[in-house]
Amino acid sequence: MAQNPWLVSITTLKRSPGVRRQEQRSGRVGELAVAGSVVPADAVVLADATLDSVHGGIEVTADLTAPWRGECRRCLDPLSGELHTRVRELYRPHDRDKTEEDEETYPLSGEVLDLQPLVRDALLLELPLAPLCSDACRGLCPTCGADLNAGTCDCATAPADPRWAALDALKERPSK
Repeated sequence: MAQNPWLVSITTLKRSPGVRRQEQRSGRVGELAVAGSVVPADAVVLADATLDSVHGGIEVTADLTAPWRGECRRCLDPLSGELHTRVRELYRPHDRDKTEEDEETYPLSGEVLDLQPLVRDALLLELPLAPLCSDACRGLCPTCGADLNAGTCDCATAPADPRWAALDALKERPSK
């Protein structure tokens, strides 16, 4: 059975406030997806973390790196890249008797700290919601679907919506 790379033993950290430790971890976190952008399930995520023992818990600061893929929102070409993010979070013991969930910290129990929830949350927030192949991407023709980056199509341009006529007049007026 393979060992979970995201579990970190904190036995000595918990007993020594003010102590700092570096950890470099890598492994899979499962598939993460947001609006068509995906960190694949088989992708290896890298974490360079600093664990600080603080009063009441363990503060984790980490630089995370993971590959992602998706498609351009305008032209639908496949895209891929690498996410880089920095995260700083607090792990502390959660009171089992409290009925309210502590949603601002990660739970700390026993002698092991689990980095995987922190890594998953940080990467989900970093995934692009509307990735573009370039800022100048012209997208697809709304009529025939031709890739306008490759050239023009023969479709007629749509007539302007008369509700925007006042704004069009402002656009055509010379600036002072």
